[in-house]
Amino acid sequence: MKQHGVALRPHLKSAKSDQVARLATAGHNGGVTVSTLAEAEYFLRHGFDDIIYAVCMAPGKLPDADALISAGADLKLLVDSVEAASAIGSYEGADTFRVLIEVDSGDARTGVLPGSPELLEIAKILHESPGSELLGVLTHGGHSYVASNIPEIQKVAQQEREAVVTAAQKLRDAGLPCPMVSAGSTPTAVHGESFEGITEMRPGVYVFFDLDQLSRQVCTREELALSVLGTVISHNRHAGQIVTDTGALALSKDISANANWPQAGYGEVCDVLTLEQIDNLYVASVSQEHGVIPVSDPDIYEQLPIGSKVRILPNHACITAAAYTHYEVVEGNQVVDRWERVNGW
Repeated sequence: MKQHGVALRPHLKSAKSDQVARLATAGHNGGVTVSTLAEAEYFLRHGFDDIIYAVCMAPGKLPDADALISAGADLKLLVDSVEAASAIGSYEGADTFRVLIEVDSGDARTGVLPGSPELLEIAKILHESPGSELLGVLTHGGHSYVASNIPEIQKVAQQEREAVVTAAQKLRDAGLPCPMVSAGSTPTAVHGESFEGITEMRPGVYVFFDLDQLSRQVCTREELALSVLGTVISHNRHAGQIVTDTGALALSKDISANANWPQAGYGEVCDVLTLEQIDNLYVASVSQEHGVIPVSDPDIYEQLPIGSKVRILPNHACITAAAYTHYEVVEGNQVVDRWERVNGW
């Protein structure tokens, strides 16, 4: 991002940890992105005050947002509807809400299309209402997560940039302010070719990476930073499988990498020290507390006796990490630190 003259605003919904946030913002402007107001409160408490709450704002959450602003947060809200913009603009609180309009750049989740009449309608409400300030536009190229190779990611990155820059220009052509043009996903931040017209990017999972990102050529295997420590609890020889204590609540049920890598399963089973995959083993199915690993070579039962430990590289790091209260930082075979994280809403 520095090479392209674009601010980096890491999305901390992946890590939800102030220690990770300090690493991710080191040498940058210190702005962060969150996905819950609980995260916003946590990061404000840990010294991060420049915050985008990158989820469409519901009117019922305005009192909590107002309290955060009163406590010192430069909190920026997100809307994609006239109803939400009107509620924010007419809210009688202690502070003026600073607001971005979400643009749909192809993800088809939330956001207005850059050429839609709603864009200007929402913008005028925010600009003219006493309770709000129009800051600009924001988009997320989330469809980069279904791209299967670098050229497809580059195409999504182009769509993301063109959509949000087009929306920004429409606001400016209408005489409306648009100082912020915010975009970003990890794949588009890594492989985007042009960021012209964008003021900031908001990747998130890049702080850990995972099998999903590896399967899309967004990272290298050496960059995978998050793993789950599991224990072998059963040898089911008649079924040809080993069972660990890493079930759905340890790994999640997200199998997004499987679109490219069916062999990823719910996670790769690796050696505790080297993090090298053991005999192509992977967690093929999960129940709440059980992870089932198919075994074709009977020698694996001797290699992984009952009680032995494995490290599992998760399919999707963000969802996996959400199951835990903290991270254990490992160097070699030693836990050298403990990093807390925030959960819930």
